[in-house]
Amino acid sequence: MTDRKDHIATNLAKVEDRIAAACAAAGRKREEVTLIVVTKTYPASDVRILSELGVRHVAENRDQDAAPKAAACSDLPLSWHFVGQLQTNKVRSVVGYADLVQSVDRSKLVTALSKEAVRAGREVGCLIQVALDAGASGRGERGGVAPEGIEELGDLVANAPGLRLDGLMTVAPLTGEYAGRQRAAFERLMDLSTDLRRAHPAATMVSAGMSADLEEAVAAGATHVRVGTAVLGVRPRLG
Repeated sequence: MTDRKDHIATNLAKVEDRIAAACAAAGRKREEVTLIVVTKTYPASDVRILSELGVRHVAENRDQDAAPKAAACSDLPLSWHFVGQLQTNKVRSVVGYADLVQSVDRSKLVTALSKEAVRAGREVGCLIQVALDAGASGRGERGGVAPEGIEELGDLVANAPGLRLDGLMTVAPLTGEYAGRQRAAFERLMDLSTDLRRAHPAATMVSAGMSADLEEAVAAGATHVRVGTAVLGVRPRLG
């Protein structure tokens, strides 16, 4: 376990250096950007190591993995983010541990989250997931709502009991006009954030950027970056 902690600590320091350098290059303060470590596929023991190393935000994308892990680490001072596409039949479980759901992309999900948050006596933060590759369906390849749908969905979240509208999230698209243009995609998200904040001034969170493109996200103005493999490594295949 000592070797694993050393490995994670080394990687975490490198990522911290990258974020600090990106902030300096953009003329931003380091504290303006929050690191969320994506712990999907990694064991609860890694989450404990991260906590020992000072990480306070972790993210998961599958409830069947996240729920037992969050329960095993419930004694730790962590904020849990849910970042995957969320089925309504998983909402009750997710509301049990997630402090923030970053993948809100349809009204049916807002209704389900509100119902369960009220039932659990919790306030759950929500980010509208924006699909910059949305086609005619108004949906993205990896979930999300088209930019044109942000205002309506944002109003719905803001007025839903038990929910708090915190801002926007996106994943750099693999198709469409922003494919391979992460900086442009993240700058577009920042413009959409500015629009949202006119109606909802407290919705200041902008979650963008991952291991490969966190610098572009910081340059564009992201407040949160979601980093997995750069901190925890590429997990060996099982079997």
